[in-house]
Amino acid sequence: MTFNIKNYRFDIKQLFPVFIYLALLAAMYFSALKWLVIKDWSREVYSYCYLVPLIILYLLWFNKERFAAVKAKPTWIGFVPIVLGILLFWLGELSGEFFSMYMSLWLIIVGLCWLHFGWDKLKTIWFPLFFMLTMFPLPHFVITRLTLKLQLMASNLGTNMIQALGMPVYLEGNVITLAYTQLQVVEACSGLNSLISLVVLSLLMVYFFRDHIWKRVVLFFSCIPLAIALNGSRITLTAVLYKYFGQAAADGFFHGFSGLMIFLVAIPVLLLEMWILAKLPPRVKPAIEKPELALPDADQIEEGAVQPQKVLLAPRFVLAVLIMGLTMVLSTGIEFREKTPSLKPFSEFPLAVADWKSPGTQKMEQIFVDELDLSDYVVANFIDPQRKAVNLYVAYYTTQSKGKSIHSPATCLPGGGWEFNQSGTVPLTGFENLGKPVKVNRAVMQMGDAQQVAYYWFPQRGRILTNAYQLKIFNFWDALTLQRTDGALVRVITDVYAGEAVSDAEKRLQAFVHDIVPVLDGFIPGRALNSSEKP
Repeated sequence: MTFNIKNYRFDIKQLFPVFIYLALLAAMYFSALKWLVIKDWSREVYSYCYLVPLIILYLLWFNKERFAAVKAKPTWIGFVPIVLGILLFWLGELSGEFFSMYMSLWLIIVGLCWLHFGWDKLKTIWFPLFFMLTMFPLPHFVITRLTLKLQLMASNLGTNMIQALGMPVYLEGNVITLAYTQLQVVEACSGLNSLISLVVLSLLMVYFFRDHIWKRVVLFFSCIPLAIALNGSRITLTAVLYKYFGQAAADGFFHGFSGLMIFLVAIPVLLLEMWILAKLPPRVKPAIEKPELALPDADQIEEGAVQPQKVLLAPRFVLAVLIMGLTMVLSTGIEFREKTPSLKPFSEFPLAVADWKSPGTQKMEQIFVDELDLSDYVVANFIDPQRKAVNLYVAYYTTQSKGKSIHSPATCLPGGGWEFNQSGTVPLTGFENLGKPVKVNRAVMQMGDAQQVAYYWFPQRGRILTNAYQLKIFNFWDALTLQRTDGALVRVITDVYAGEAVSDAEKRLQAFVHDIVPVLDGFIPGRALNSSEKP
């Protein structure tokens, strides 16, 4: 079946190689794409992503004449991004990181286009390919940290605006205290949703705003302070209306409508900014051109680029299919992980350790257990002879696969009015079994006059790790070499009691860690398991 588009003869058979590539990509990335569409895009912050594929199709259609007019020059250089994409595929597959899978998919798509079209032809569709990145969520720990910073920024900005209106207000962390109520700036009010959506929108506006580069840069980056300012105004408006409408001003219809209002205000502001920038010198700007181009006939274009039988037999195509096919077979046909059970279930965790006593373990709500997707856990308060408590939380994962991995406390400890004042790592004793000095993460949190000190670390198959990057790298390596990705998170927190210094609270934590680590060794598998402990 053949179609003619403005003198360009298009044979449906030319899509045969494309169908083969799509089938291989679908098989390789099925689990990642399923998670992307069902899980990631269903989150409010990424709900705009459902429109991105349609926008990409429009952008490709918008550039179709320019694309068709450039002669294809297939090149082996296209294998560079393909190989990088395969490496990222295995990093994501074995470490349980979806972001690596998304970047892998994008690199392979770019590589395949480069492989068969060549650089000159690829440049005509660079923006649709670049824009494709906007439908991939950022890594979870990046989003949560960004959310926290935006929460605190929105809280401060909203508080300043409320004070400017002459209303008494007091801020503790992300909790705004008014004379008649308290407003907590939770994740949904951080402004991240509107910020990301406005960044994507401004990116499109910049593409169609064919003016001098400095004007386009200004237009793009202006959306960031605009989104932050509008979100602060939204919080201020909520505080004012709360006095008259009560809780209804912070929930339900108004909350959703106020979020929509950000876009109803932001879009005209950005359009006005475009108009003003267009008036500024230098005023000469290229128009958005869609000229009638002298398009080559199909038989004038390199045979290997348009004739399916030639493409199917081309060495580049055969090698690309072999690489992708082998990757697909290995990833679906070989199980790199084995589920490694903990040595003992945490239901058997002792309630008396040295001089520490616990009244009993605590149960998390099922909604949190489901969200964390952990295999086993223990939460308990241990009290020393001076009646001062340390809270212990251990989360254990038999395997860390895509969508099921450890959540760092750095992204969830702040909130509810608490804010980080100090952070870093500290050396600790109690890990003598590892035969080397060990450092763990440290955080000091404050809300008003109240303070807490927290230590946390990640026991991972005989290692003590302290950040998410280490987790992913060692998960990848151990999946290959040990066929294991099990691991745990250990977090201990204590209050800084009245009359105490932070250093006194830290000494209590250090003493507790020294006593509890040998006990944890019986519940969290180390580097090697003996035959009686293996599943």
